[in-house]
Amino acid sequence: MYDVIIIGAGIIGNFIARELSKYELDILLMDKENDISNGATKANTAIIHAGFDAPNGSKMAYFNVRGNPMFDQVCDELGVPFKRIGSLVLAFDDTDLKTLKVLYNRGLKSGVPKMEILNRDQVEKMEPNISHNVQGALYAKTAGIIGPWELAIALGENAIENGVELSLNTEALNIDKTSNGYNVFTNKGKTEGRIVINCAGIYADKLNNMVSHNKFRIIPKKGQYYLMDKTVGNIVNTVIFQCPTEKGKGIVVTPTVHGNLIIGPDSEIIEEKEDTKTDSHRLKFVAKVASKSLPNIPFDKVITTFAGIRAEPETGDFIIGEPEDAPGFINVAGIKSPGLSASPAIAEYVVNMVGGINNGLVKKDNYNPNRKKIIRFNQLSNEEKNELIKIDPRYGKVICRCETITEGEIIDAIHRKAGATTVDGVKRRARPGSGRCQGGFCMPRVMEILAREQGKDIEEIVKDSLDSYILTGKTK
Repeated sequence: MYDVIIIGAGIIGNFIARELSKYELDILLMDKENDISNGATKANTAIIHAGFDAPNGSKMAYFNVRGNPMFDQVCDELGVPFKRIGSLVLAFDDTDLKTLKVLYNRGLKSGVPKMEILNRDQVEKMEPNISHNVQGALYAKTAGIIGPWELAIALGENAIENGVELSLNTEALNIDKTSNGYNVFTNKGKTEGRIVINCAGIYADKLNNMVSHNKFRIIPKKGQYYLMDKTVGNIVNTVIFQCPTEKGKGIVVTPTVHGNLIIGPDSEIIEEKEDTKTDSHRLKFVAKVASKSLPNIPFDKVITTFAGIRAEPETGDFIIGEPEDAPGFINVAGIKSPGLSASPAIAEYVVNMVGGINNGLVKKDNYNPNRKKIIRFNQLSNEEKNELIKIDPRYGKVICRCETITEGEIIDAIHRKAGATTVDGVKRRARPGSGRCQGGFCMPRVMEILAREQGKDIEEIVKDSLDSYILTGKTK
């Protein structure tokens, strides 16, 4: 029997797993997907919010404001890219200017530091490409950008290094209460745990409703995005929001932590929880609304479009805690935006809950917060590159020309804890296929390396999920 079973290996599940790995506990982290971070974590705007948007007194506001300053240390320990570039909420008329004051005062009440309301000249000085119709903006200096799937993978890797067990392709089909915990019935058999933590994203309602009469519903919302080439990544310097209205929050334009530009999302309630199809009509809407902020966005520089699913709770706020009729079953559900920003604080809170249920936790003497260093070849000096190639010639073989990713980096990504087993798994860890050709050049070589390093036939290598085959057989 495990002390703790965590269901869901997205950003929240991995943060909690790593936080719990500091203690003497037997922990299982499981996910129905073929890799870590394969749900909402891999398809979002990748922003660390300052915390002024969520209603005062909400869990979203509390955990966002507490979580924001925690990212510097976590990302430093794990070697994850993170930049505090600040954010601007743009106002285009007098109504928007009044909204800025509401957001500013809300932020002050929630404890958000380093905010100020800027006039038009100040905004244009910060963002020369901004619309001339802008009348002012709310500037929040503590907002940032991050690699969310890189963070989730790093957290999972470090958690495993500290004793957590990972089980992928493991779907929770049913959960039963027992006298001393829970039986979790999966497609791989029964697993027992004294405490179960529900981090199942869009399926968190399904798991809760298996064990509790206090039912809730998660509403899947789809958001669609443009990702643009690095040549236009500097069109803005900060995260650009539009003033929220009764119709929504508008469209975000922001640099990514790797130098691209991302634009989106829209918001669409969907019936199918895993419907990640994009469509031209809604993408045109995203482009039109984004152009209100920046009228000269070069949409001819788009390298891909994609959609992500958000887990919208019917309560309108994060659902965190034990149902009254299911002690030891901890819901961490409805973690919509600003869920990424709130994630380290949520993990800290949940670990304290586990300590209360467990009558205390014993810290490990050998916990190591730092994961094995990752080599980013394109970030090294020429001298460092030459020295590295002398030690390991595989770092001298460039596989991805767009991103300058080497064979050595790909092999390292495969052989780490929770290492890559798929083409997209390598992409999320080492970035081959992330450039303007989107894998058109490097994917066959990545497949060859995956097959060789795992001792598989190349026809067994999939793009992402187990059924996302690429090759069907030989033609010659």
